[in-house]
Amino acid sequence: MQQVISDESIAIDPASKALKTLITVLAVAMSLYHMYVAGFGPPEAVIFRGTHLMFALGLVFLLYPSSSKGGVAARSYDMLLLVMGIAAIAHIFIDYENFTRRIIYIDELSKTDLFYSFVMVVIVLEGTRRVIGWALPVTAMIFIAYTAFFTQIKLPVLMEQLYFSTEGIFGSTLGVSASYVMLFVIFGAFMEKSGTGQLFMDFAMSITGKYAGGPGKVAVVSSSLFGTVSGSAVANVMVDGPITIPLMKRTGFRPSFAAAVESVASTGGQLMPPVMGAAAFVMAEFLAVPYAQVALWAVIPALLYYASVFFAVHFEAKRYKLAGVPLSELPRFKQVMLERGHLFIPILIILFGLFLGFSAPLCALIAAISCLPVALMRKLTRTGITWMTVIQALEDGARSALSVAMACACAGIVIGCVTITGLGIVFTQVVIELANNSLFLALLLTALAGIVLGMGMPTTPAYIVMVSLLVPAIIKLGVDAPSAHMFALYFAILSAITPPVALAVFAAAALAKANMWEAGFAAMRAAAPAYIVPFMFVYEPTLLLIFKDDTSYITVLWSVLTALIGVIALAGGFFGWLVGYATITHRVLLLIAAACLIKPGLITDVIGFGLMATVALLQWNNTKRATV
Repeated sequence: MQQVISDESIAIDPASKALKTLITVLAVAMSLYHMYVAGFGPPEAVIFRGTHLMFALGLVFLLYPSSSKGGVAARSYDMLLLVMGIAAIAHIFIDYENFTRRIIYIDELSKTDLFYSFVMVVIVLEGTRRVIGWALPVTAMIFIAYTAFFTQIKLPVLMEQLYFSTEGIFGSTLGVSASYVMLFVIFGAFMEKSGTGQLFMDFAMSITGKYAGGPGKVAVVSSSLFGTVSGSAVANVMVDGPITIPLMKRTGFRPSFAAAVESVASTGGQLMPPVMGAAAFVMAEFLAVPYAQVALWAVIPALLYYASVFFAVHFEAKRYKLAGVPLSELPRFKQVMLERGHLFIPILIILFGLFLGFSAPLCALIAAISCLPVALMRKLTRTGITWMTVIQALEDGARSALSVAMACACAGIVIGCVTITGLGIVFTQVVIELANNSLFLALLLTALAGIVLGMGMPTTPAYIVMVSLLVPAIIKLGVDAPSAHMFALYFAILSAITPPVALAVFAAAALAKANMWEAGFAAMRAAAPAYIVPFMFVYEPTLLLIFKDDTSYITVLWSVLTALIGVIALAGGFFGWLVGYATITHRVLLLIAAACLIKPGLITDVIGFGLMATVALLQWNNTKRATV
């Protein structure tokens, strides 16, 4: 079952104590190296990225063997691949002076250079396959085949692009993994070891557990907080789900809806500042802006996403009269904050650090270092924390970064092919022609592509492929770059809850013992407003807090208010409740009101508010009559 529900393969620890020790030493060294670089500055780009990839390859071929049964032959094969991968990177390091002085595409590659370029590409494809499956490596191979056989680019030139330039494997995407993702993953590992997960759960239970549908609301709040620890939807489900799903089922939620709520809430963690998923760091690199700027753009979309899920839970609970958790079983808010509230300090360090203008990796480094000392401040949270906890956190951080590191290296192959062939321009022309110069149709094509790509690969490479091929088209049709990139990111993330391959839903359904297809369609229904939010901020960029010359704070506040109420109206229309039971007529009116409020414009806003007020008044009168 784990193979079905995970977007990554399962690491297999070797039986040999010597290999286990080697893995621990290598993983700890990888984390310490990146922490040192974050504190004292990185070496030259290719050296830094190559070292990052060298560490990753070492762990990948030790933790993801060619055969789960082991054996001398299988291990020997893995060691051969590992040595070849390290040799290919070392070849650049040893001959680095030639690497920096040679004129790319003019100075011919030697036979040794050409050999190691092929080795590097093959090793990256194989390492990526072992960690995240076939989808991304096959995609990269298709791009290689297209470039080599259907264009005028000769194979040696292509290999030079992929291996001897910063437009291929050692490109900016691998740089993002080395500079940003690694540090935030280490931060997440230290947060987890400090017991912050329990804080998130108790905090959410104390503020929402007693209300109608309380356990579902707990899942929404705790999963949004858990986005600061894990950028993976499936990982979020597997941490939160074992607690929230049984609670939801016990208070009357249908198993499929319980699974839907947890999967949708967990998926949104990748959109939740201050620590978003890995793709957000790639976005910052592509747009050449500080990560803090990307986090700021994401604030309102994340709010709208979680508001839609929260009210979906609320309306479902009201309609079916689902109670909250008994007060006797809930932690008290004051007690939670007194006993564990200090564990929020590392998150506040990141927030204030980014606000003051410090680099994201440095903020993550300081926050990670502070996690365990902060946990030691109180007796309840210092239990079980030893020097071994530090070692385990460093090891877990390196292990958790492997999927992103390999995905970024493999995505570099795709980017290298797109760059050298000009394929991005071709795709832009195709999308514009298919959409017949209609922005809405172009957005619809991009959204569908994002969901399809995300079904076969993690969010980060899916987003990278969209940026390479599709985002330029919608930018050419008039969408500003931040909105276009955020649109692509949003739909790459939503693929985790969209059937037929909805990995987060499958994980939650397994925990809820629910039918996967029922849970998948329930998740789409619960997240229905979330599919519309990206269109909202494309047509109304103020929702990304993008200020233009004539934009005032009042305009931004009005846009946020109408969008928020529109999302609530949409949830009410889908779940049949606003302030009371919604008839078919009420539902239709609510959906029309939502469409009016979501579309920018004063006239449509007035119509939307009017329709929503009418439905609320009708339902209030019906409820009043029923109680007389």
